[in-house]
Amino acid sequence: MDTEIKESIRKILNNFAGMDYIRPQDVPDIALYMDQVTTFMEERLKSCRRHDDDKIMTKTMINNYAKNGLIPPPDRKKYSKEHLLIFIFIYYFKSFLSISDIETLITPLTETYFNSGEDFNVEKVYRLIYDMIHGQLGYMAKDLIRRYELSNLDFEGCDEEDKAYLHDFAFICLLSFDVYVKKQMIEKLIDDMPDPKTVRHKAGSRRKDPETSR
Repeated sequence: MDTEIKESIRKILNNFAGMDYIRPQDVPDIALYMDQVTTFMEERLKSCRRHDDDKIMTKTMINNYAKNGLIPPPDRKKYSKEHLLIFIFIYYFKSFLSISDIETLITPLTETYFNSGEDFNVEKVYRLIYDMIHGQLGYMAKDLIRRYELSNLDFEGCDEEDKAYLHDFAFICLLSFDVYVKKQMIEKLIDDMPDPKTVRHKAGSRRKDPETSR
């Protein structure tokens, strides 16, 4: 492997290692006002911004999430730890899913496990998923290297100065196709999920059922 490719792979791994992840223990246990929520999200995920003036989460976004039923209403204008965990899920999903898809995906979680008073709650779900994803980081880094090396094609006949661009183009195409296929799979899974209105109706019925409240 030549020096230029080694340096490119080193940069890829450095960027990968520098991505921010919010650990369960980093989420405050106290309720926060909206300004505090946006500050927390901006500080914890600032390395995920493409441009310095990009916003991780704004008041307008939070208001829109509430309007679309993505989050339960705050308690006296304060957002709980479980709210913050839902916001983190939404942040990652919104980069490739529509609001309606996120609503379909998130509603069963909020209706069943948000403020449930049980041991298995939103925080427990977040911890399990965080551990699962964190355990995959090493594999994901190796897969990036493998794909980068795979995209190092022999662009015979092109100008030497164009080879770096064509290599990057091939690498991006390889990653893009992977994203496309996985996005298709995600959307098909979401399409098979129940309608959010049905989920909310069932959850409301359970809460009103005197037999289940005893």
